[in-house]
Amino acid sequence: MSPVLRRIVYVCAFEGLALLSSTLIFAMLGNDAASSGIAAIAASAVAVSWNFVFTTLFEWWEARNPVKGRSPRRRAAHAILFEGGLAIVLTPVLSWTLGMPIMEAFATNIGLLAFFLAYTYLFNLGFDKLFGLPASAQPQG
Repeated sequence: MSPVLRRIVYVCAFEGLALLSSTLIFAMLGNDAASSGIAAIAASAVAVSWNFVFTTLFEWWEARNPVKGRSPRRRAAHAILFEGGLAIVLTPVLSWTLGMPIMEAFATNIGLLAFFLAYTYLFNLGFDKLFGLPASAQPQG
């Protein structure tokens, strides 16, 4: 599979399953199906938008930093800053779409972020088993 097609399949499958999972989670928390679906779509849109903004800013900073490469420490900082920023940006959206107080939305958001940490790991594992590793991760030889 070409790298571009692989990315398209990956994003479509990841977001499709994420939307379904989020909708079910919001519904299990006692929200009606319509607001659960709207919240899931809004959360996905916010996450994708935040990813674009954050990655742009991070890479801008990275390009100007004299230390090059992505050490485990830099990767950890990237992940923590990304998830922390997403929690801040997404909480008011969840509060509004699910009609809940901001602190309840924050708690819901923290649970959602924890779920997506495991979801992302397992999805990537399954995707790589099903479609194989991308060329960038293939052993040299």
